[in-house]
Amino acid sequence: MKLWFRLVWVLLSYRFRASLKITDVGRRKFRVWPTDIDIFGHMNNGVYLTLMDVARFDLLKRTGAWGRCVKAKVHPVVVGETVTFRKELKPWKTFEIETGVLGWNDIAFFIRQRFVVDGQIHAEAVVRLRFLKSPKGIPTPDEVLEVMGGWDAPRPELPEWVHEWEKSVALPKGREDTPSLWPGRTVA
Repeated sequence: MKLWFRLVWVLLSYRFRASLKITDVGRRKFRVWPTDIDIFGHMNNGVYLTLMDVARFDLLKRTGAWGRCVKAKVHPVVVGETVTFRKELKPWKTFEIETGVLGWNDIAFFIRQRFVVDGQIHAEAVVRLRFLKSPKGIPTPDEVLEVMGGWDAPRPELPEWVHEWEKSVALPKGREDTPSLWPGRTVA
């Protein structure tokens, strides 16, 4: 439920915030609500992922890319994420999520998102996004950028660790199912 209130707030407030280009880094302010905390009294790790969704949506709305994507029947889906937590976020703490395009390859975009309090990074994530086209289809990142209005800056070079991460989590071709993730162990 908390996601819906935050999404509605993005929809109501993005018009009153600075417009952005897709090459910009967007910032969105949040607060840790009591419903965001876990049994240890800090923001639950799953809430970070949820708020990252909201921050990416805010960036797409503020750039105008969301409307162009909807018109073209193109929408993003998360296909991978990696998050590093550095410092906890306690109840009522305000923080910003910085969201920007880290780069892309032939099949996916990589979005960097950082949770920042007073200039200090509390968590950082890289999200791998693919786009789908309705009713069926997977446009390339170049096709998606064309829908969004283009990229008017030098193409960013993905860090080598992102390439390595992507390779390390990819399933081998022809092996979409794994009969046993736990060889030699009973799964009950």
